Order: sequence, then C-alpha cells, then structure tokens
Amino acid sequence: MFLLLACTASDADTATPLPTLGEQVQVTPGHGMPAEAASMPSNNNLDVVRHEGRVFFAFRTAPDHFASPETRLHVVSSEDQDTWDFEASFFMETDLREPRFLSWKGRLFLYFAVLGTDALAFEPQGTMVSVYEDGTWSEPEWLFQDSLIPWRTRVMNGEPTLVGYTGGDQIYDQDGLPAIEVKWLTSTDGLDWEGTTVWTGGGSETDFAFREDGSLVAIVRNEAGDAEGFGSLVCSAPSTILTDWTCSHDPRKYDSPLVFEHGGEIWLIGRRNLTDTGHFDLGRDDLGHEQAFLNYSVDYWQNPKRCSLWRVDGDALSVEFVLDLPSRGDTCFASILEVDEHTVEVYNYSSDPSGPDLSWLEGQKGETNIYRQRLTFP
Repeated sequence: MFLLLACTASDADTATPLPTLGEQVQVTPGHGMPAEAASMPSNNNLDVVRHEGRVFFAFRTAPDHFASPETRLHVVSSEDQDTWDFEASFFMETDLREPRFLSWKGRLFLYFAVLGTDALAFEPQGTMVSVYEDGTWSEPEWLFQDSLIPWRTRVMNGEPTLVGYTGGDQIYDQDGLPAIEVKWLTSTDGLDWEGTTVWTGGGSETDFAFREDGSLVAIVRNEAGDAEGFGSLVCSAPSTILTDWTCSHDPRKYDSPLVFEHGGEIWLIGRRNLTDTGHFDLGRDDLGHEQAFLNYSVDYWQNPKRCSLWRVDGDALSVEFVLDLPSRGDTCFASILEVDEHTVEVYNYSSDPSGPDLSWLEGQKGETNIYRQRLTFP
C-alpha cells in the first residue's frame, strides 16, 4: 500500500486544483476477509453499498478474468471496512458477473448476470436477484431471462432505477452492424421492472448522472461499434424527456464506466488505454466493420491499461482526462461510497499496481486484487 498526494493533470487544465488520492488499501485477498469468502487468483467485478449502518461488498472470484464454471460471487459486510463478516456465496457451475446492489425501503437487493462457461465466448443468459431481509439472503431467482446484463442500479429521484443492455452476444459475434439495446428500467419494489430502450447500436455498459439543472449526462461503451465508428458515446438528455438521448462519438473506450456528479460537475471513472492517443478506434476506414473490430480489439488487448478519473462536459459532450488511480494490467471496475461532502471511497480491482506494466491480455490471465482508496475533491 502507498500514499499518492500529488497527481498529474491533463495538459488541457493545469490551473484547476486536482482531486487527491489517499492511501490504497488491499481489501481482497486480505487479512480481514472471512475464510468462507476465499479468493481465487482473479478478483474483479464488484459493488459496494451502505445498508442499515454497514458496508456490503460483493465481488467475483475465479481462476482468471475469463468465463469459468468455477466462478463464485461472494458477499461480505463490515462496520469499519477492515474486518468483514461473511454474508453469502453464489456458485452455479457457470460464470457470474456484474454484481449490483440496491438498498430500498429496508431491503437489500443483489442483482447479477449469469453467463456461460466458454472462456472464449460471451454468453449472457439473463439476470438473477437475491434479497437480503431480516438478516437472511433469499435463494437467487430469475429476474430477466432475455440476456439482459445489469450495469448500474441506483435510487434516482426517489425511484429504483436499473440501466442494462440486451444483445451483448453481438459484441464478439458480429454479423453486420450490431443492434444492442441499452435499457432504462424503473421499479416500485425492486422486483418488477419496466421501462424503455434509450439507445440501439453498438453500445453496452452504460452509466449516467444528473446535472444541477436536472438534465442527464451518460457514457456508453461503444465497443461493438456502429456506422460512425467504435469507442464510446457521450450522451445527454433534457430534464423534460430523460429518455431522449443525443450522443456524440468518442474514439476512446471507457470500459466499465462509473458516472457520478460532484461539486456541480460530472465525473467518470473508466479504463484508459495507455497509448499515444488512447483510442480504441484506429481510423481504419479501409476495413469493413467486422474486420475493423477484430483489428482494434487485438491492438487494445496488447496495450497496458489504467483505471482513471475523467471530467465530462455535458454541453460539449466531451471527456477530459484528470488522473490515474494506482493500477496496472487488468484493471477498472469501480464502485464508490460517499464519505463526506468532499470525499468518496473508490473500490476497484487491478493487477499489482506496483508491478510490471502488463498488457491488458497478460493482466487478464494473471492475478488481480481489489483495493479501496479515498478520492478527495478540492
């Protein structure tokens, strides 16, 4: 663990005081973890939430980053985030990912995606949910069986909200332009959801936050691409029609986006490609869509990564780099807890932050741990 007090700003805005990072603490594997929540080499997809005075933490553990029938989802809780109590563990002889908590009216919901067992394929089967009530977790039940992958669950404007996507199998098994649907769903009880499709195309992982005027700003991972290119989409919607999205293309790919508002600004934590441009889209207009996707993906796998903080301009629909969290190799699937009006606690996974600068693919094959670290805004 180490302390990072000064960070490098983007060249575009060196005059603005930067957020600072506190001591990075390894959570799992860690001395405070119960034996029932034992870790395998790869610890990655995660979520954290405060519920009834405790911090609940869910994480995926598996032999490596790729789909595996050995995968487990562990849930633990703590009062101090140092010593953890075992809550539950989910094992289904298939891959489990994207754990997402929702604390609502005294109940705690854990949603997660069920996938396949083929390490070389992305096989979404749908979403399951387990409910924590009166100290007991329920047996998981199917919530969606239409391949929906939950990406973010929050209480927004007093209403449970879930953003996810269907058709994720088209990302890596392309046949023409993909038609992946980004869904915005709401609920009154955390179990029955209804909503609408807000974007169709190559977008998948999506998160958003509200500006002070009530309008919306969103980041969509556009890995599968569309007629205008690959990378990400930076979107906005007016407060009067929050499902009417206008989006701008960005050639960078902010994998695993976490979007939040702080101090009147919109912030993003997402993966950064450590190349001269940081682009996923390499501008190969001479290639067809599928061939371009394959070329861009191979290049992306071969380069190192960081997990980074970015500032999002909701008017210009642009993203500006701010700073890197200590991270290497396979990294970036963040969740945050509010500490006070200036500080959040960031939970994230990474290959050894002080180790060699591995390519993303090398990191995915190796060990990854989960860390927490305070991010304080000036």
